[in-house]
Amino acid sequence: MRKYETIFVLKPDLEDEDIEKSINRIKDVITNGDSEIIDEEIWGKKSLAYEINDYRSGHYTVLTFESDGSVIDELKRNYKIMDSIIRYLVVKKED
Repeated sequence: MRKYETIFVLKPDLEDEDIEKSINRIKDVITNGDSEIIDEEIWGKKSLAYEINDYRSGHYTVLTFESDGSVIDELKRNYKIMDSIIRYLVVKKED
């Protein structure tokens, strides 16, 4: 099992309920893929470095998880189809 980290930015105009639902969906994708979430950091609403799709801010969340790598493709697929996500990144962490 390797350590991975994913960060994603949600639209700033989402209700708290929708933010929680989106975060839980991503967490479910990770845990249903036989991976384990090690750490979760919700940074909240922050300004973006540059404008993305007319948004100047977004809700940031960082998840650290252990996986054999099989969940990465499914995670990226979900990021692409979720309307609430404006940016995402998945990286393998060095030990």
